[in-house]
Amino acid sequence: MTSALMPTYARQPIAFEKGLGVWLYDSNGQAYLDALTGIAVCGLGHAHPVIAQAIAEQAATLVHTSNLYQIPLQEALGQALRDVSGMELCFFSNSGAEANEAAIKLARLFGHQKNIAEPAIIVMENSFHGRTLATLSATGNKKVQIGFEPLVQGFVRVPFDDVAAIEQAIANNPNIVAILVEPIQGEGGIRVPKNGFTYLEQLRAVCDKHNLLLMLDEIQTGNGRTGKYFAYQHTTIKPDVVTTAKGLGNGFPIGACLVQGKATHLFKAGNHGSTYGGTPLACRAALTVVQLLQQGAIENAAVMGAYMIQTFKTKLEDLNVQVNGKGLMIGIQLPKPCAELVSLARDDEKLLLNVTADSVVRLLPALVITPKEADEIIERVSRLIRKFLS
Repeated sequence: MTSALMPTYARQPIAFEKGLGVWLYDSNGQAYLDALTGIAVCGLGHAHPVIAQAIAEQAATLVHTSNLYQIPLQEALGQALRDVSGMELCFFSNSGAEANEAAIKLARLFGHQKNIAEPAIIVMENSFHGRTLATLSATGNKKVQIGFEPLVQGFVRVPFDDVAAIEQAIANNPNIVAILVEPIQGEGGIRVPKNGFTYLEQLRAVCDKHNLLLMLDEIQTGNGRTGKYFAYQHTTIKPDVVTTAKGLGNGFPIGACLVQGKATHLFKAGNHGSTYGGTPLACRAALTVVQLLQQGAIENAAVMGAYMIQTFKTKLEDLNVQVNGKGLMIGIQLPKPCAELVSLARDDEKLLLNVTADSVVRLLPALVITPKEADEIIERVSRLIRKFLS
């Protein structure tokens, strides 16, 4: 029988029946060490008992009403995110792409407030912001845009980690109203700015100088991934807008767009909305995640991430590779394309990982990983890379 699913994914020939912590199990009971966590989603591991209980209790109580009514759990989650982020207000969606759509709409509202008829947003080369038409247009990867033209207008692209290029773009275009950037480019190959998060401080200064919104896409870097709740918290700055999803629900679909400062009061009733955004069930799941993350997982991500990055550098120093990352967002740049490592890791090492930007092995393990599990990932990945490059 042929599949009833549209062929939008190049799926691997494997299905998992259950998960526990950092392990996934196939239908034969074979265990796989998960160093990808659904692409930075299950930060607290698979089948976390506290999250599972919260979801089950809420599902048996109330799943959905409507944003026509008050939703106390949505208020509670908003307050929890306000507390951990220093931001002021939240809008809840169902995914990272939807959260970024909200950010793009906020930037356009901000531009129209300034009497700019055709607002433009600076975005980066090699960025990734989603697959809806607007976020696809903002994304700096032509491969995922092919066939979907005409793209949404209003985006000005510059190289990542190049403040001078941003200043030049602003000088050339009076319609610029915002900068949208990932603190670390994930799909772009775990690209960390050369001077670290000083880059974000420089962007904050540029936005203050020119009265622009600084909008950070923390879909992948947020929720503890880099060793702080949000990556911008490695600095003293705050963005005007920050978007989050992925690890926010630990596998339950939810996204959020957070605002502060001059972005706080741009949305009015009727400007934006979502049928499923911020349901009681989604908010109960995410609220539980936010609470659990603050019980040592974020600090563990910082410690284990620093250990893994340094150990990879030591173990692979004789090879022509470059190890990048922050916290448990790790990329190993190989000297040649290495897409086949995904299947080799799965079949030979019983290890789940990802290759992005053609030649970067991407590791996004659970934030609750133990030293023993970290060593196991290091050993399996190092053996895999050494064999591949030999």
